[in-house]
Parts: sequence; C-alpha cells; structure tokens
Amino acid sequence: MLSLIVVAMVTVAAGFVVWANDKRHAKYGISVPAGVAASVGMLSWIIFMAAGFGYQPGLTWIPWILPLILGTAAAIAAAVYLGRTRTRHDTARLTAILKL
Repeated sequence: MLSLIVVAMVTVAAGFVVWANDKRHAKYGISVPAGVAASVGMLSWIIFMAAGFGYQPGLTWIPWILPLILGTAAAIAAAVYLGRTRTRHDTARLTAILKL
C-alpha cells in the first residue's frame, strides 16, 4: 500500500511539472495532466499488483517504477494533445469571429 501512495504522490507531482513546463498550459486546466498521470499511474499499479509482480523476487521494482513512468508519459501525451487541439480550435474560432 505504501507503493500506491508513493505512486500517487509522484505522478501528481509529475503532472504539475508537465503542466508548468508546457508553453500552451493556459489552454487547459492545471489539474488535467496531474489527474491523467495519477489515474494512469494508480491503475497500472493495481494491474501490476493484481498480476502478482509485487511479490515475485526480482520483479518487485515493477509496481514501484513502471507506474511512475507510465503516469508521466500519459501526462505528457495529454498536455501535448490538449495543447495542440485547443490551440487549433481557438484559432479557428477567432478567425471565424474576425471574418464577421
């Protein structure tokens, strides 16, 4: 259970770091990358523990490290996707307004 708490705290922190480093972070909320990272990290921890990786000698690092990596990667992917998509949609709406 301690590893789940560590995964939750580190992935949320990684999500905030991803948000802070994104140049288009004004296009989406601060909690989006943190929430995505925490969700993916905790869900992958549950899957890895259910698969029995937490109790196999030599494989106990998987529920500790892999969810952190997966959560951070998911936060980066969400920030890139949302930033580009929202920027494109906002530009299209502003162009449509200016054409009036």
